[in-house]
Amino acid sequence: MDEVASATQVTRGAVYHHFDGKQALFEAVLDRLETGAMQRVIDAAAQQSDPWDATLAALDEFLDQCCEPVYGRVVWQEGPIALGWSGWKECEEKYAYGLIEQFLGGLMDAGHIERVPLETTSRLVFGLLGAAGLALAEADDAGKQQTRDDCAALLRRMLVGLQSRSA
Repeated sequence: MDEVASATQVTRGAVYHHFDGKQALFEAVLDRLETGAMQRVIDAAAQQSDPWDATLAALDEFLDQCCEPVYGRVVWQEGPIALGWSGWKECEEKYAYGLIEQFLGGLMDAGHIERVPLETTSRLVFGLLGAAGLALAEADDAGKQQTRDDCAALLRRMLVGLQSRSA
């Protein structure tokens, strides 16, 4: 808390006025990072008129966010430790699960992918994206771009596997 107070040029008491402790501060930082990242994902998708292109743009933006050192460290490495597995999973579901479900539902509605059980598909894609996020957070700087490109290619191939025959 002393470092936060010093970095923000306020007293330690001022930090405690806004946050009950380190846990509350961590949760606020995580919330801010996730809110910003998911907004950038939504914004990237909104630039596309076709649901397929929007989903791919969102995927690329998500992977780019995971390459950001602070986001990767806080969300994928420190989050599960600080919040515990259940708390962290709940947090990730709050920010990402509904968005994933929305993209997949949009792809189904547009006929881009076969109509499959949406909840099950969303859970599996949620897990795959989490695995990609962790892989990028753990990748060293020299290999991060290659890991990002590999994740993008594999996730795209998985989406292509869901495509309807008419797509």
